[in-house]
Amino acid sequence: QVQLVESGGGLVLAGGSLRLSCAASGFTFSIYTMAWFRQGPGKEREFVATINWSGGSTHYANSVKGRFTISRDNAKNTVYLQMNSLKPEDTAVYYCAGDISPPGLLPQNYAYWGQGTQVTVSS
Repeated sequence: QVQLVESGGGLVLAGGSLRLSCAASGFTFSIYTMAWFRQGPGKEREFVATINWSGGSTHYANSVKGRFTISRDNAKNTVYLQMNSLKPEDTAVYYCAGDISPPGLLPQNYAYWGQGTQVTVSS
């Protein structure tokens, strides 16, 4: 069955860094667009970053542009999110998601989801 398993979350001081990983199984990862979303306390789920099947095209939310980097390793069926210069407003549960068609920025367009990993940035 399809599984997306996130890891790498935790508690970090403002200005620090974290690297999230999302291990995929049960589908042909290498042809799927992958993305990261996040949901803060009392907020709706929002787009963070997306990467196309080859890794040659990426797109970021303005709030994370220049600080976060999405990447993928198709040989390892894994997508990553390197987060630098973290801010308290980055505190959220981070989810990875995937879809075979170019799904864009809306969460409802993604078929596959992980269970999420908590990121807490303390000031």
